[in-house]
Amino acid sequence: MLSRLLSHDLPRSKLLALILVAIVLGLAFAPFLFPGVKALNVAAKVLVFVVLVAAFDLLLGYTGIVSFAHTMFFGIGAYGIAIACTHMGATWGALAVGTLGALALSLLLALAIGLFSLRVRAIFFAMITLAVAAAFQTLASQLSTLTGGEDGLTFRLPQWLSPSFEPFEDEFLGVLIDGKFITYYLLFALTVALVLALLRIVNSPFGRVLQAIRENEFRAEAIGYRVVVYRTLSSVLSALFATLAGCMLALWLRYNGPDTSLSFEIMIDVLLIVVIGGMGTMYGALVGAVLFMVAQSYLQDLLRLAGEALAGVPLLPTLFSPDRWLLWLGLLFVLSVYYFPSGVVGRLREQHVRRRSAASTPQAQRRQA
Repeated sequence: MLSRLLSHDLPRSKLLALILVAIVLGLAFAPFLFPGVKALNVAAKVLVFVVLVAAFDLLLGYTGIVSFAHTMFFGIGAYGIAIACTHMGATWGALAVGTLGALALSLLLALAIGLFSLRVRAIFFAMITLAVAAAFQTLASQLSTLTGGEDGLTFRLPQWLSPSFEPFEDEFLGVLIDGKFITYYLLFALTVALVLALLRIVNSPFGRVLQAIRENEFRAEAIGYRVVVYRTLSSVLSALFATLAGCMLALWLRYNGPDTSLSFEIMIDVLLIVVIGGMGTMYGALVGAVLFMVAQSYLQDLLRLAGEALAGVPLLPTLFSPDRWLLWLGLLFVLSVYYFPSGVVGRLREQHVRRRSAASTPQAQRRQA
């Protein structure tokens, strides 16, 4: 049953399976295990980025396409919810219209980019997507009557998702059930459903063709596959999932602006998470998002504690200053790439294969003897 649910793409490593189970359980019970506003915000951000990074992994890891327009579709999803709720009110109908409108716009843009650009070489396609994403960010900043400009849009959600909504007077297991609590579990359910859908896509015959194109597109074309069609479909699917991730972000923040969902820094974060977790694995999105978001959110606190503990030692308090958290984050990334060149998930799977090969060799020798 579990194998079918995961589209027969099992972790293939006991340690990786334990890590994934721990992460899923931690996210499932985050409101109870990690009390506090900051911890819940980090958990919700992890859920959003798991979907966003998994969608980008479909494009980069499974198809071999480098695109910098991923955050554009992310922003379209967030703006779809924000604009609809701002102009139509805090209703479920507004959420539906915003989501469907964002998906329709992303579909058209992804088709246009795919059909007009995927015939060029990889580096030129990457530059085209970068230019399109930059133009869209500028457009979102200038259309102030629609998008709120640089100030963005703050909006309300339906009552059930509002932080002021408290259906029960008493706490449940020490946690007050309110609209924020309900929104978190809505995001969790969406993340599970979308990741399972992506696993199904990459393990289908369509996904196998994408991997064949990644390995050798000329050979895939020679045996009869329309490479441009498959790459365009991959771009469209990736864009739609990224749009849904943007909708999830807007639901959680109840605000959206250019820097919130269209910033190029988000694109850099997505690239880092894909590399840390492991390209072409899907599970890497989950592992990488947790590692990166936790490090990004709590590294300053750890450095502050280290600086206070080393207060009497020359130079070290300055080195461990919270203001230098980006330096340490960069160092952690360099070390992760050095020790995990294929990502955390890829490395764990490689170790599992080596152990199985080492265990099967003596058995084969005994059979021959």
